Parts: sequence; C-alpha cells; structure tokens
Amino acid sequence: MKKFLQVLLLALLAGVLIGCSNNDSADEGAPDENTTNEESASEDTDGEDSAYPLTITDAIDNEVTLEEEPERIVSLMPSNTEITFALGQGDKVVGVSDNDTYPEEVLDIDKVGGMEFNVEVIISLDPDVVLAHESLVASSQEALDQLEGADIEVFTVADATDVDTTYETIDNIGQVVGAEEEAEQLVTDMQADFAELEEITSEVAEEDRQSVFFEISPSPEIYTAGQNTFLDELLQIIHADNAAGDQEGWVEMDPEAIIELNPEVIISTYGSYVEDPIGEVTSRDGFDTVDAVANERIYDVDSDTVSRPGPRLVDGAKEIAEAVYPELFDEE
Repeated sequence: MKKFLQVLLLALLAGVLIGCSNNDSADEGAPDENTTNEESASEDTDGEDSAYPLTITDAIDNEVTLEEEPERIVSLMPSNTEITFALGQGDKVVGVSDNDTYPEEVLDIDKVGGMEFNVEVIISLDPDVVLAHESLVASSQEALDQLEGADIEVFTVADATDVDTTYETIDNIGQVVGAEEEAEQLVTDMQADFAELEEITSEVAEEDRQSVFFEISPSPEIYTAGQNTFLDELLQIIHADNAAGDQEGWVEMDPEAIIELNPEVIISTYGSYVEDPIGEVTSRDGFDTVDAVANERIYDVDSDTVSRPGPRLVDGAKEIAEAVYPELFDEE
C-alpha cells in the first residue's frame, strides 16, 4: 500500500506540482537569461513571417532547434498532452504516456510508457519533437539522451507549480507546436475565468470563510496539500482557507492531527480508485467530532482537474468552489 501511494504521489507531483518555467521574452530582441525566446525566423513563400526555423531554450536550459513546424508530436506527460490538444494541435500527437486519460482521443493514440518510457517505441513513431517534462529528467536522463542521439528534438517542459507558471508552459508549448496565437488566447481565457470565479467568491465575508482539508490519499497514509501546491492556490482564488496551510508541499497527516484541525470541509481526490471516499472519511474513529463530518460536508473531486497544470485547472477550481460555497452557485 505504501509503495502504491508513493507512486500515486509521484504521478500527482509530476502532473500537478510544481517548478519554474523559463518562457517569456523580455523586450523585443533582448530576452533575459531566464526566458524562452525565438532566435531565428524566416519568411515563407507568401512573404509572411514564419516562426521557423525556431531555436528555443527549454526548462533545463537546452537549446532546441526546429527547422519546420512539427507535424508529429510525442508527449511524455498528461499535462503536456492536454495543453497541446487545447491549442488545437491534437491531430499532430502520435504518442502519449500510459497515464494519459484526457481528452478522450488519447485513448486511441499509441502509448510510450509511464514514468519510464520506451525509447524504441518513441523512435518508431518518427516524431518531429518530443515534449518531455522536467520531473522526468532525473530518472530518465539516459533515455532522453538516447532520443537526442537518434536526432529527435526533445523539448523539456517546466514542472509548473502554480497558475502563473502554467501560463508560461502553455506559451512555451504554443511556440514549439506552432500555435502561439492560440496559446495567448488560451491564457487570456483562463485568466478571465479565474477572475470571474474570484469575483463570485469575493462575496464571502471574512468570518464566513471556510476551512478546507484536502485528502490526496486515504488512510492509513493520509496525505494532504500544504503551501506551494495547486490546491492551496486554488483555495486562495476562491476565498477559502487551507486547514493544513501551515504545512509545506505534500505531507502525510496523522488522523488525530486532522481531528485537531477540525476543518469545516473535507475534499478527497481519490474517488477514482476508492469505492466510497466519503465513507472512508466518516468511518474513522473520532471523526464524528469533526465539523466537516458532523455537517456532512465531505466531497470528492476529480484529481486530474485540480492537479494537472493545464487549461482544466479552471474547471477544478470551480468544482472546489461549488463544493465549498454552493450557495454562490445555486442560480447557475
């Protein structure tokens, strides 16, 4: 069980959590050392500007050069895949990880492995670019080197840890796959949706702010989200308090400590593999004294939408907000 939970948390951290991206250009023609930039451009036969050839610096400071717009893309991380599809480039994706579940089209795309991907399968797919992920580098450097040795361009996407860095990774992937305008629009739409959600929940008076405890895994090893996680940031956006806000990152919590925190709302994210997540909480000794249990305020939300750094974070935030402050959304 402990090994299973460790793998689960690793997957969450890889798809959800956190890192910094070097993606934005500074003044035109003068990018700083921590930004992604286009170093070359050409004009197409119609005289219009083209982004290619493109030289761009990835999350691990490797310069990646693409002579032409990629037509065949392999994605090694579900968040990369979701962003690519959201940018309207899903028809170019020829390989995805075993952990990809969204959108539905990925179920019919060739799989290239999980945290340990199959180099031979990737090479056989003849990709123009592989969208790797910063969280994979430490454990997969040899495999990534093999791909580069096979003359396959590998662009490593930053391990985003917050919403702003997610915007940067969207811009990054947009540059790589030839969808810069779509990436800009997607970020604008997300910002607008988050702003609307924040405005709706701003009606909550300070004394009515709810204390929320997230459960990322069930007992006997209960993990929660502290500071510097997407879940903590989403709570801030919807004007709620993180019951475990004095913790850092992803931490294991003792049941007695949870009882002492006495959260007003408990939200689990493991309903996809636990048959009765609400019963998992209410059946624990001593939890009948917890406000969330006594007032029947226990909910389960989709793990992917609240953890993967991509467009669906907005959906995850709204799902949480509707659970915590249902009265604000009754009229919708």
